[in-house]
Amino acid sequence: MVNPQSGQTILDLAAGTGASSVAFLKPGVRVVAADFSNGMLEEGRKRHPEIEFVFADATALPFQEAEFDTVTISFGLRNVENTDLALSEMLRVLKPGGKLVVCEFSTIPNKFLHSLYRFYLKNLLPRISALVSKVPEAYSYLAESIDAWPKQADLAKLIEKVGYQSVGFRNQTFGIVAIHMGYKPQKAN
Repeated sequence: MVNPQSGQTILDLAAGTGASSVAFLKPGVRVVAADFSNGMLEEGRKRHPEIEFVFADATALPFQEAEFDTVTISFGLRNVENTDLALSEMLRVLKPGGKLVVCEFSTIPNKFLHSLYRFYLKNLLPRISALVSKVPEAYSYLAESIDAWPKQADLAKLIEKVGYQSVGFRNQTFGIVAIHMGYKPQKAN
């Protein structure tokens, strides 16, 4: 989905400690990991000094217009309060022809598998998390936020509405996760 080339700049949003950003490190590629958790950013700086870590809110990005060749966000867009505004900001900081890649939980198209997965999220995951987690409420939030998130085609329409072109998505793991892609239009001649 993302194949960084020398000379390119990649912005990885909701990057936390940079675990997802590391995949983009190649010779000559500038990788910027952005998050609004200073604690996560500090830990990321310790772990990955070769990555540039920046405090940023996805709805008000502190970057120049047309600064990045690719913008990615993995499992973070669902947690942004204003999805339209965040997608618009990502579009603003992309270079013309630049690529957006969104990896997010999604809706399983198969009704039987979807029912099993919902049962797991609503009934089993909260019980398991109560046993092993110091913050079991986070797993209840996870289930609720996945339930409230748009289906794949609806998210693709939203991405198009904001102004991206050639928008598509690819289901992963039976549709538990989907990867959406879109491109900033080239400038008119």
